[in-house]
Amino acid sequence: MDQDFLMTAITLKGLEAVLAKELTSLGAKEVKEGIRNVSFKGDKGFLYKANIGLRTAIRILKPIKKYRIYDEEDLYESLQKIKWEQYLDVLGTFAISAVVNSKNFTSNSHYISLKSKDAIADYYRHKYSKRPNVDLKYPDLKIHVHIQNDWCTVSLDSSGDSLHKRGYRSATNIAPINEVLAAGLVLLSGYTGDENFIDPMCGSGTILIEAAMIANNIPANINRKHFSFENWKDYDEDLYYIIQDSLLKKIRNSHFKIMGFDKAPSAIRKAKQNVINANLEEFIGVHHVNFFNSTKEVFGNTTILFNPPYGERLNIDVTEFYKKIGDTLKHNYTNSTAWIITSDIDALKHVGLRTSKRIPLKNGDLDCRFVKYELYEGSKKSKKVEE
Repeated sequence: MDQDFLMTAITLKGLEAVLAKELTSLGAKEVKEGIRNVSFKGDKGFLYKANIGLRTAIRILKPIKKYRIYDEEDLYESLQKIKWEQYLDVLGTFAISAVVNSKNFTSNSHYISLKSKDAIADYYRHKYSKRPNVDLKYPDLKIHVHIQNDWCTVSLDSSGDSLHKRGYRSATNIAPINEVLAAGLVLLSGYTGDENFIDPMCGSGTILIEAAMIANNIPANINRKHFSFENWKDYDEDLYYIIQDSLLKKIRNSHFKIMGFDKAPSAIRKAKQNVINANLEEFIGVHHVNFFNSTKEVFGNTTILFNPPYGERLNIDVTEFYKKIGDTLKHNYTNSTAWIITSDIDALKHVGLRTSKRIPLKNGDLDCRFVKYELYEGSKKSKKVEE
């Protein structure tokens, strides 16, 4: 039986608690939140499960060594102490990523990557008179070096390409939302598939697809063609398919409506194509509708979640635009819960509705707020009296 070992799941700022909850429900042990990461323990099968199943992880790292270091020479010497042939053949290929957050190091992460590459290449050269080559696109082994204050953690990157690359998105609009952030928004909203869901400005459909995968408990990365751990020397293909099958057996069918609107025909075409790529066309309807002319035509509770265009993306009158969002929600979408993410935090003042929740998040480099509006018929006060 495989032993449990420590792993780290990297995520976006603000999604740490969501990822920790995901890990716990998947069966991870000793789950601990950090900043943009969550550490946990599990065995080899759980490493595969985390990569296939987690919605809010960007990558899963397996730490192999942790050293105290004070400068670049310490880094070089420490990396030479690792028995690299356990992980990579001399004629294999590798790539290195680095993150540096330490006063001891004035050099940037790119220089740390180069220094680490030299240390590993020299290790092989001294021992075997040959060395593995660097391949940034399709390496046999992806190595991650993280320097935090005096500590250097060397990890194997089990994911390879970022896990936000689900494999379904072939067509996008300007500045599409990252799939990991989209899934995080849906999970933060509390939506689980037991009510209707609308994205009224759906763009290329990413939020809709992530919502449908959550509603039907479809593993986030089931459409991925490759994970880095498939190149590892201890890769167990039979175990991988056992884990994949166990996750597929937990898929359920949600019978509530998931709908996307957009006023741009080009966005509708792209969204429909991406929905087909994700094999979700039976669950998602995409319609050429201007939200400002729309009404809530579905019965029952509805979650409305959208990422309206930011001022820098489209040439719009921000004050008028956000006022129209508020007016449309207030008059046409009663008995719903609406969530909006925006980097134009001042613009939210013009929505004209009271927020019941405000969550700070990052969308790329942009500071954002993810806000909740509860749209009752009549006032909140009268709603409480009725109850």
